[in-house]
Amino acid sequence: MKFNPFLEKPKKLESIIMSWKDLAQKPYDKFEASPYTRVRCILMNGTEYEAVWFSHQFHRHAADNDLRRTLAMVRRSEQQQQKLIASLKPVDENLLETTIGYEQLAVDLTAFLAQHVKDKHVKDALDFALLEDFDHLYRYSNLLETDMNAKAEDYVGDYTEITPGRPTIAHHRHPYDSVRQPIDNKKADPFTKCAVNIITAAEQQTMNYYMNLGSFYKNQKGRELYTEIGMVEEQHVTQYGSLIDPNPSWFEMCLMHEYVECYLYYSMMADESEPHIKKVWEMLLEQEIAHLHASVENLRKYEKKEWQEVIPNGEFPELISFKSNTEYIRKILKNTVTNTAKREGYVDVNTLENTDNFFKYQNKVNKPFEEERGHTIVEEHIERFGQDYRFETKPNPIKELQDRKHDNFTLGRTKTK
Repeated sequence: MKFNPFLEKPKKLESIIMSWKDLAQKPYDKFEASPYTRVRCILMNGTEYEAVWFSHQFHRHAADNDLRRTLAMVRRSEQQQQKLIASLKPVDENLLETTIGYEQLAVDLTAFLAQHVKDKHVKDALDFALLEDFDHLYRYSNLLETDMNAKAEDYVGDYTEITPGRPTIAHHRHPYDSVRQPIDNKKADPFTKCAVNIITAAEQQTMNYYMNLGSFYKNQKGRELYTEIGMVEEQHVTQYGSLIDPNPSWFEMCLMHEYVECYLYYSMMADESEPHIKKVWEMLLEQEIAHLHASVENLRKYEKKEWQEVIPNGEFPELISFKSNTEYIRKILKNTVTNTAKREGYVDVNTLENTDNFFKYQNKVNKPFEEERGHTIVEEHIERFGQDYRFETKPNPIKELQDRKHDNFTLGRTKTK
């Protein structure tokens, strides 16, 4: 059924402010709930984080106090939404267990978007970073078993494989090579416009989580792994953020933010399997529609524009849904594992010149190569258990990544041709 949030009758902003009791919703059960319930909560937490910080930046660039009061009112509600969603995480789920959820989100959200987006440039960006988040899941899963004697398969279900992707050591690139060409909102289809905003917010949430909480890990090797992978997430946020059209006004960008939030809550509500969490998405969608209509009024009042001038067709595109993407990921892994980034594009590492920025940066940060933490985490697991930790349906599609007793830390990083 088609749904257009612009045609819904909104509640008044004052009426959607929640009490402390409203904010204290029942958390999901980390083992009984679907792994994708955890993933949805992480995604919407990141979406609200993005909404709050965009609103703060808008507020700081606005001179009209009536506008700033409206932004503050909506932002207070967004903050409540974020606090509610964050508290859906159960108290017995620790930092590393939640991290497995972050990486499962990155893998399966990216794979879903890549398979449905129409813009080839955006698809290439998604496919490229997909293999890196996929490898991050593998590295953290090895740490999970080493430090907690727990298996990541119990957290991801049978939906997401855990096997090496493009080795994490190969992810570190010069900052110049993380910048992409933005889409044009006037030409892009609705799904593409939503996709670049969604993946930017999701990766930003991961970056912030590792940036703020990684140093709280219980041992030094884990802290160093969070530092390393957190720096890769910085690259991903830069890449995805550069895909967003920079030309719309603050009011137009605000409208797009609220529309994307409505789209996501509607998608989560349609996809959710936990009845009490589904009710949360329903409630927050209703609140978000009120935020959207406040943004419509601001656009009309301050820029004399109607929402159709920004989002011509308000009906939601195909909804986001979470499901296994094993075969798709295997195909991308098989075909692009040795790719790296070079300015706005992607190339096989074997085609680079020895003087290219990729090798200059690698030689700066991965020194010595053998002590890079993503690599040693796996080697320590092999030393303790006799092989690395994996959760595969069949052997890795890349021959160089099939050896379970030795971690490969040259693929995608050094030239072999």
